[in-house]
Amino acid sequence: MKQYLDLVQNIFDNGSWQENRTGVRTLSLPGAMMRFDLQQGFPAVTTKKLAFKSAVGEMVGFLRASRNAAEFRALGCKVWDQNANENQQWLANPYRLGADDLGPVYGVQWRDWPAYKVLQADATAQIQDALARGYQLISSFEDPNGAGAQVLLYKAIDQLRQCLDTIIQDPGSRRIIFHGWNWAQLEEMALPPCHLLYQFLVNKAKGEISLCLYIRSNDVGLGTPFNLTEGGALLHLVARLTGYKPRWFTYFIGDAHIYENHVDMLQEQLKREPFAAPQLVLNSRIPSYAETGVYAPEWLEKVEPSDFALEGYQHHAPLTAPMAV
Repeated sequence: MKQYLDLVQNIFDNGSWQENRTGVRTLSLPGAMMRFDLQQGFPAVTTKKLAFKSAVGEMVGFLRASRNAAEFRALGCKVWDQNANENQQWLANPYRLGADDLGPVYGVQWRDWPAYKVLQADATAQIQDALARGYQLISSFEDPNGAGAQVLLYKAIDQLRQCLDTIIQDPGSRRIIFHGWNWAQLEEMALPPCHLLYQFLVNKAKGEISLCLYIRSNDVGLGTPFNLTEGGALLHLVARLTGYKPRWFTYFIGDAHIYENHVDMLQEQLKREPFAAPQLVLNSRIPSYAETGVYAPEWLEKVEPSDFALEGYQHHAPLTAPMAV
């Protein structure tokens, strides 16, 4: 994980102090990147103990489209508790449904994106095409701007499942993308997505699959180790279910920052020599498409946090710091 320490040092050397919504200043650097060869090891931070079970629990919650902190807690992840129940702006938000509610965060957008079409009522070919694509006719109405009779159609889009389907059916596609930045629902979320765009890239000749992840804003002290774990684990899972070997995991950050109250923790990590990268091992009960030839995308919902394990993970002593909310 030398790349991680290099990023931390780069922020200390070249970042600028910024104010932000949390009230805790950040040392921020615009534009950063790390690239990991997963054939050489898993990108687990070793200069402190990684909260691996919590990170994998959060990812499994996303795969299940969870929107409730209690569901994440049941999976071994408590990082959503504060955002759900202690963030004053969210507590006053009219879209909050009660204790532990988070709104349509991450996994809801990944697995259940709300899609609408408004079409002219006489656009028969367009309506038939939409219906063939799984949309349902919701209502008819007169356009208030005088455009005549309109129809409203709706369907929920499982973006991640569509990615897997495309990997199987059209692995050369450069459009194997899912994301969580839904402008129409940002105000309904306890926290708008930080890790927001994922692109899978298949090298069929080599039997490899890679992932590019774009993160608009990343808390390098606490968030980056979590997000690296989740992205790497997701790539391993998708690779297993589609018959490829996980290869390159490229990690882009828009605003890479260190919170002022994380400085001591990160400076301590810079003094520590990183250990060799561990390997991620998936439970054999998750079917391998490469071995069975049976496509089983339903395992996106069936996996448990216990299906993911780190092998050969050595780490330094734990370090803690408060999360800014």
